Amino acid sequence: MFPRSIESGGGQVHQSAEFSVDPVVTSSQSEALVGIDDVQKSLNRSRASVYRYTNTDPRNLNPPFNPRKLNPEYRSDQKDPLLFHPNEVARFAKDVLRIKEVTVEVLNSPSTATQQMLGAILEELKQIRSHLEATDVAPSDLGAARRDRQERPAA
Repeated sequence: MFPRSIESGGGQVHQSAEFSVDPVVTSSQSEALVGIDDVQKSLNRSRASVYRYTNTDPRNLNPPFNPRKLNPEYRSDQKDPLLFHPNEVARFAKDVLRIKEVTVEVLNSPSTATQQMLGAILEELKQIRSHLEATDVAPSDLGAARRDRQERPAA
């Protein structure tokens, strides 16, 4: 899943890394993000060294981009886990660790109960929309009907 190999050919030794990640869905984005454990496995480094590579600052929750460090995604709270975009991990592996061949592969995770519920809601909203589009009452007619009801005196 996270192979990292050193290949030799023609007298030259070069490193290659391949990243396969499962997406972590957040409320504002549906990009595939990886946790510290996946970065550790993909870079074949210790957990402590990955934390040393990471661009963090105890005084600043989201420090500015540092090209010599592994930059995590935006966090809203100090307790949020460090998450990394696979392209950032690949950039770091290539530019800083000097791994020559880097391949990023994003795999879809199995459907969760939340994703299934959101799919059902989307289907229901599509049905409601098609039903509304099929009715003869135009939206402007609905507004006129509402005004007529408000103008009538109460009994």
